[in-house]
Amino acid sequence: MVFGDGEQTRDFTYIENVVQATLLACDAPAASGKVVNVGTGERISLNRTLELLREISGNALEAKYEPAREGDIRDSQADITLSRELLGYDPTVNFAEGLRRTFTWYQESQAKALAKAKSEN
Repeated sequence: MVFGDGEQTRDFTYIENVVQATLLACDAPAASGKVVNVGTGERISLNRTLELLREISGNALEAKYEPAREGDIRDSQADITLSRELLGYDPTVNFAEGLRRTFTWYQESQAKALAKAKSEN
């Protein structure tokens, strides 16, 4: 289900990027007390996310579009300038790769859960 036209954007990031930034912050004394953004620094639309999921999964996923939610932000992008300057942060996993890794993880987890359920029966 997509609220709105699907062209709204977000700066999605993969957990490995967040861990990388967190570890860099541990060794960055200039970052103490500062608030920094962690992301990829690029916008991805929800429609593009669905396109990528279709490619990754091999399924013809159909979006169900609903009216936009009141108060929803149209576009969001992290300004990672300070993260780069203070931490030396540079995201290593782009959105498409992170989505692929996440999809694979869910597939493997589901297969393990099914195998466990079968062995318990």
